[in-house]
Amino acid sequence: MAAADPRKIVVAPDADALARLAAQRLIARIELHHDRPAICLTGGSGPKKMLELLATEFAHQIPWQRVHWFITDERFVPYDDLLSNIGAAKRALLDGRAPAANVHAMRTDTATPEESARDYQRELQQFYGNATLDPARPLFDLVFGGLGPDGHTASLFPGWPQLSISDRWAAGVDTAHVEPFVPRVTLTFPALASCEEMLFMVPDAKKRDIVARVFAGEDLPAGHARSQRDTVWLM
Repeated sequence: MAAADPRKIVVAPDADALARLAAQRLIARIELHHDRPAICLTGGSGPKKMLELLATEFAHQIPWQRVHWFITDERFVPYDDLLSNIGAAKRALLDGRAPAANVHAMRTDTATPEESARDYQRELQQFYGNATLDPARPLFDLVFGGLGPDGHTASLFPGWPQLSISDRWAAGVDTAHVEPFVPRVTLTFPALASCEEMLFMVPDAKKRDIVARVFAGEDLPAGHARSQRDTVWLM
């Protein structure tokens, strides 16, 4: 990582400590925004331990009626499918705690992923109150980022056309780069960047090589995803 690189690295001793640090950062971001905090979760196995902590030890610290929950990307499957990202978040944390109106899922009952992406962009714009993102007023308080074995984040895959989108907040992905090979819906770089903090969680030491490639400056999606303000890699 170059000396001028604005990304911060936080090293946890183990996966349990990493999950606790991530949960604490989420709570801190919520406390900084007393009106209507917006948290954008990610899928995959990375956040599992953190969600468990939030649902138990930290549940009393979350003002459930005020916090709004979003998702960085979604597999184009029903919410009750085990592959569903928002489905996993609902089962682990949100169901029975967050008001239904505060859980902003990407629709998977539309004709195509692209139609779902357009629908999610409209929902995001309605929540934000504007059709144009203002750098002075981030859309999200916290965006969680994951890291795929090929360097993808959200469902932004290396070499895919969605990487170059600059005028939309969400996009359909007809073909995934890695398993599971199902269509996706993903936020784009402009929407992901519109946050007070982007927090990458890398709890698996097996991803050391791909992390090294990202920080060496290789042209990988995870290396291009960063907040306009604060980007943290928790490893």
